[in-house]
Amino acid sequence: MVVPTAPAQDEAQPDRRVPGRRAAWALRLGAVIAAGFALYAGSPPRDLWWLAPLAFATLAAVVRHRRPRAGFGYGMVFGFAFLLPLLGWLQDFLGADFGPWPWLGVAAVEALFIGLGGAGMALVSRLRLAPVWMAAVFVTAEAIRSAFPFGGFPWGRLAFTQDTGALLPLASIGGATLVSFAVALIGSGLAELAWRARRPRGWAVPLAAVLVPLLGGLAMWPLIGTEAQAGTKRVAVIQGNAPNIGLGLLNSDDVLHDNHIRAARRLVDDVRSGRVPKPDFVVMPEQVGSWGPSRTDPQLSAIAGQLDVPLIVGGLGQDSNGALRNEIVRWDPEDGFSQRYIKQHLVPFAETIPMRSVASLVSPFVDRFPQDMVPANTPGVLEVAGTKIGVGICYDVAYDDVFGPAAANGAQLLVVPTNNAWYGHSEMSYQQLAMSRLRAVETGRAMLVSATSGVSAYVRPDGSVAEQTQLFTARNLNVEVPLRTERTIATELGSTPMWTLAVLGVGAVVLAGWRTRRANA
Repeated sequence: MVVPTAPAQDEAQPDRRVPGRRAAWALRLGAVIAAGFALYAGSPPRDLWWLAPLAFATLAAVVRHRRPRAGFGYGMVFGFAFLLPLLGWLQDFLGADFGPWPWLGVAAVEALFIGLGGAGMALVSRLRLAPVWMAAVFVTAEAIRSAFPFGGFPWGRLAFTQDTGALLPLASIGGATLVSFAVALIGSGLAELAWRARRPRGWAVPLAAVLVPLLGGLAMWPLIGTEAQAGTKRVAVIQGNAPNIGLGLLNSDDVLHDNHIRAARRLVDDVRSGRVPKPDFVVMPEQVGSWGPSRTDPQLSAIAGQLDVPLIVGGLGQDSNGALRNEIVRWDPEDGFSQRYIKQHLVPFAETIPMRSVASLVSPFVDRFPQDMVPANTPGVLEVAGTKIGVGICYDVAYDDVFGPAAANGAQLLVVPTNNAWYGHSEMSYQQLAMSRLRAVETGRAMLVSATSGVSAYVRPDGSVAEQTQLFTARNLNVEVPLRTERTIATELGSTPMWTLAVLGVGAVVLAGWRTRRANA
């Protein structure tokens, strides 16, 4: 008689651990999705800055001691859950004509970089001082996605969630890079504390990771100067408004021009009647004018002449060689067009069109601009009414190499003309205002935001908003702003913090990878 042998354990009975593993995987997946949404909830215009380190702590806790490919997956899901709602204004803008694909595509590409950050965090999480290396790796991933592809897309950096938070003063030391690092360091420290909850002997490093940046930011607040160091200037900021018609504005340049000319004429009437003080100069938004090589605009010249002060005004200019540029011009009362600043960072698939044949399926700007605009590579510093003004245009404010170098080159005041009328009543303008607030602290300069349809604002050098407009209203601001000459540590250091953290992050990944291979050899 043949007695059947017992089958192997994995054949006779299913592994009872599998359902438990699946439940744990589902729990981790749900945690990073919730954390991504929490990071969005902590972003402007909401004053919930403290959610950002908590959200990052969840990601750090999930990827801790996992394989890099698992870290990549969790990081990408986290990034997608964060960026989809954060970039909802893209869907508001393009969805009716192009469906969800531009919105989903941008969010997916940017989430890939956050996934790379998650993979690196998982790899370095076994090193000593793990919270430091995990934070450095994530900031390195932020730096990469701020530069690649097509010039990068820095929207959604951790630093931009901190415009009202305790960590904002750190921008005066290390710019947006240090603020992002501080958020990630606190989050990584909290995650490590949670894992070591029953082992107090291992609390020293994660506790320091949490407390040092937080206490450092709080200690910096009293040191952020706002007083005038080179006198003050009175500035009028024009917001002429625009119709809320989204893509319809592509062919409504005359509407933007005429609305802002009317708003500027109201300023002239208000000054002549004594209702408002005469400004030293006037700031108008991006894309108010459109000029050929002759650079003439009789209406702008008339406004400048009636006020007898220069205008800073944005427009599309075409040079004699045919080059198209997005530029900010100093328009003088007598001579008209004078100095100009040319935008440094062009919006991909809008102001510059990679892969035009494919881009036509997702971008209306292919037909609007048959040729790419030409960027500049020099900081914008204009001499206006005896004052050096640092200038950037709209999208420029998201980048670290525009306003910092302008302050280093002597700018005493910062100005960012912008056109956000495309995006309706979305959060986009408030997200951009948060970046302006960080740049003010980073450089120690007051910042004036001049938007076609809002939000226009006067931001003090400590990042606080003194005055701001509402969306889709016509309103002029008339403010007295301090001129400052003292250079912050961040201005002196420039890109050094970013390169330092990049070296630390890459070095930690290389070391962790070498140790892993050696252990598996």
